[in-house]
Amino acid sequence: MKLKVYKTDGSETGQELELSDDIFAIEPNDTVVYEDVKAYLAHQRQGTAKTKGRSQVRGGGRKAYRQKGTGNARRGTIRSPLLKGGGTVFGPKPRTYTIRLTKKMKELARKSALTYKAKEEAIKLVEDLSFEEPKTSKMAEIISNLGLQGKKVLLLTPATDALVYKSGRNIPQLQILEANKPSTYEILHADVLLICSSAVDVLQKSVIKTTEEVAA
Repeated sequence: MKLKVYKTDGSETGQELELSDDIFAIEPNDTVVYEDVKAYLAHQRQGTAKTKGRSQVRGGGRKAYRQKGTGNARRGTIRSPLLKGGGTVFGPKPRTYTIRLTKKMKELARKSALTYKAKEEAIKLVEDLSFEEPKTSKMAEIISNLGLQGKKVLLLTPATDALVYKSGRNIPQLQILEANKPSTYEILHADVLLICSSAVDVLQKSVIKTTEEVAA
């Protein structure tokens, strides 16, 4: 499939770029997409939540009161989970939420996500961005010129560019990443993929390279 490349003022450059059907027009695999998104969200969890059990809370070293004659239950400790200040039953403990997927599964999920964006016509190409200094207003103007204001935009650049990043980091709903780094979740979470013209090859090669490594 071919897409037009736009200038930063919103007009067409007259140039078109070819997107590989092996990446942007495959048969999506919803199961793998689900697994990859679940793994991404799981990896955002710290896994540091912890509560104390009855053996860890302070106090309760001696028997609370005599065994018989009080009319109360026979409690061996005041730190029973049934009492205020007692330990927690089956509370959370530090753990890892890591979910491991194969490279092949991850890349199939990424290609499926890119295919969905292509089908939704939610991919837009723009000429390479150039900033002499960080300028949020200029980046906001570019987003507006392209008709993307109010949408969640994922901007993919060919390489790390501090000026571009600093110009867009304070704009709500705009995320800027290098073209070889977006995850399946980040692709699907965005309403529109805004890709710099020279970042198209970087994105495609990063997927093809990993797929070839798995095949080898």
